[in-house]
Amino acid sequence: MPATELPFTDAEFSRRLEKVRAAMREKDIDVLFVEDPANMAWLTGYDGWSFYVHQGVLVFHDAHPIWWGRRQDANGAVRTVWMDDDRVAAYPDHYVQSSSRHPMQTLAALIREHGYGRSRVGVELENYYFSAKAFLTMQEELPDASFVDATALVNWQRAVKSEEELVFMRRAARISEKIIDGVFDRIRPGMRKTDLVADIYADAIRGTEDAWGDYPSIVPLLPSGSDAAAPHLTWDGRHIEPETATFFEIAGCYRRYHAPFCRTVFLGTPPKYLRDAEAALVEGLEAGLDAARAGNTASDIARALGAPLERAGIDRSARCGYPIGVSYPPDWGERTVSLRVEDDTVLEAGMTFHFMPGLWMDSWGLEITESIVIMPSGPAECLCNRPRALFVK
Repeated sequence: MPATELPFTDAEFSRRLEKVRAAMREKDIDVLFVEDPANMAWLTGYDGWSFYVHQGVLVFHDAHPIWWGRRQDANGAVRTVWMDDDRVAAYPDHYVQSSSRHPMQTLAALIREHGYGRSRVGVELENYYFSAKAFLTMQEELPDASFVDATALVNWQRAVKSEEELVFMRRAARISEKIIDGVFDRIRPGMRKTDLVADIYADAIRGTEDAWGDYPSIVPLLPSGSDAAAPHLTWDGRHIEPETATFFEIAGCYRRYHAPFCRTVFLGTPPKYLRDAEAALVEGLEAGLDAARAGNTASDIARALGAPLERAGIDRSARCGYPIGVSYPPDWGERTVSLRVEDDTVLEAGMTFHFMPGLWMDSWGLEITESIVIMPSGPAECLCNRPRALFVK
């Protein structure tokens, strides 16, 4: 029977499915195979740590989706998806990490069984979870099918969040605030980073009174001093030094919905160059937030941010944000819109972004960011509510 504790209403899942079917019609796709676990969850409710093996969802125009995956994970599917049990299909365990057979052979057989062996099959070609071997096997097993690149087809349908989704993201934001508050309360010179990370995880997983904490799709990032020039370093066993800056890139997560949030802490007296960078960055952030309005474009945000930085002599060429929502490791972004001057995507109410203009210079770094919602009128709403500044202790 369908899961009894679905995170969303039947109407919400129906809305999502119809959006995807409309996008399939635009690309003349007969059946769509979705392997991205975030897209699987968004369409069906499936939630499990099983994305290290091949699994996916088949989307049809005239029938309910089929969840397909490893046999032991089918037990998780019947407990989390909205479809009936007969829409869960599984392959035997001897297909897992085998050198003589491949799970995609069973998926191809399932596609043929439902009459789509000679059809246009959409696949997410550019995706962490869909390997070259998987695609080659599908081609071999379905020689009469035509394959259509459906990369990000579902991701784009997720761009505008429903009110039900925004409830989850706001709960995630409360967890993000708790994490950052805990960092500032606990951090001190001489503290081992491993101990601080343990506290970060404790706050993230305990969550708040109305929101238990889910695991975030990216681990805490917290480089210090000159290491903060590198945005994606994790922690080690060293101690936190005085007179240094450490940025913290974290995200509260609730039912797989994320609210990334970054703040930088300086232990001691910040040098002038860091204060000057802070002033330019905050000015750019606030200009970007004002530009983040329905009807404007992603590039408008990037240009608004860039002007104060340019005046301060800060050369920042990277994009300054990306869409967020439901996600699984290794990334909490949705991989569609980029907040950069080359992206003229029109902003719509309900879109959500991590406005992330981190500064990573040759010998230092500074991160002050906001997760935002595009509103029907006026500037963007910030999901978190903490001072937009360099934290000094």
